[in-house]
Amino acid sequence: MKRIEFGELIIGEVARKNLMNVCDTNWASGGPKVKQLEADWSELFDYTKSIAMSSGTDGCTNACLSLYDIKNAERNVSEVIVPALSFIATSNAVRAAGLIPKFVDCKKETLNIDETKIEEAINENTVAIMPVHTMGRMSQMDVISDIASRHGLIVIEDACEAHGAKFKDKFVGHWGHMSVYSFYVAHLVCCGEGGMVSTNNQDIANLLASTRSHGRPHDSIYFDHQRVGMNSKMNDLEASIGLEAIGVFWDTFWTRHAFMKTMRESCRGYEDVAWFSEEDEGNINCPHGFSITCKKEGDIEIVKETLDKYNIHHKRNFGSIPTQHLAFRDMGYILGDFPEAEWIGNNGVHIGCHQYLSDDDIKRICTAMVEALDECRTSAKEE
Repeated sequence: MKRIEFGELIIGEVARKNLMNVCDTNWASGGPKVKQLEADWSELFDYTKSIAMSSGTDGCTNACLSLYDIKNAERNVSEVIVPALSFIATSNAVRAAGLIPKFVDCKKETLNIDETKIEEAINENTVAIMPVHTMGRMSQMDVISDIASRHGLIVIEDACEAHGAKFKDKFVGHWGHMSVYSFYVAHLVCCGEGGMVSTNNQDIANLLASTRSHGRPHDSIYFDHQRVGMNSKMNDLEASIGLEAIGVFWDTFWTRHAFMKTMRESCRGYEDVAWFSEEDEGNINCPHGFSITCKKEGDIEIVKETLDKYNIHHKRNFGSIPTQHLAFRDMGYILGDFPEAEWIGNNGVHIGCHQYLSDDDIKRICTAMVEALDECRTSAKEE
């Protein structure tokens, strides 16, 4: 039985032609393909400007670096509010930029930051809020945007898993001052490696173009460095692969979205056992992955064992960054500080819903999930 992977990359004919074109021109660093990728991505979602990056992580780091100019941030003093649960890149980026991540607990039913707890985390050192749209489900951006506006804060949407998502009929990236995307394998747009930061503010775009290139002015390649920056530039080889994905973006999106809906429907009636990836009425999730978070301690082992039996790749639901990962142990948090995020980390997994899945793959995934949920329910009755 072939393993069902979380995600796959298949390089098609368009990408192959693009790659050969780059090889023929001998322009392997950032060039015309990168510029085309930036323009096509902006056009797809009506952003004013998009700045290509070497990864989504670098996108988040450069977004944070821009805060030194936008908010006069102070190194090792200024704070960025982030969810306690996310892929670690979000929090790593804040620290890499010399700022302090201020963690806020999440909601088990959404995996996203608990917007009702954000305001109490704001203090005189807060410069930005960075909500993460986990598994493609957008955070409560109307509430978050209002809080940021009232406190004069910048909003950076970590939309690495949320390509094309909508909240209250507005595309991701149009709620915050800038939004960050990852083009890693398993994401809707994949360059192999790569990322993008989009904004509707030209001044912010100029800052991002500067920080991604060692702090040079956005329109210069010479040795005039105006701010601390990085080498975060994408190259034309990566952009060549991404251009193919952008060209078929909506076909890919709705194929994956249908898979995600089928998975959710297969779990209908098991809401007493677990929380699942949900699409709220009026919103559209990006079909990045499908999440199961068990409501009873220990049930996740049944889910994982069943998925393993059916040879289905699954991943832990990240865990609480400040309390369940050694990387942040120096910040002084202890287990129990973020109970919701910790529960999700201990009792949740997610699986892929990528566009290369076959009908048989989807059936196998749904069969495995139902079998696992049935066993969880049975074990609860026997106790």
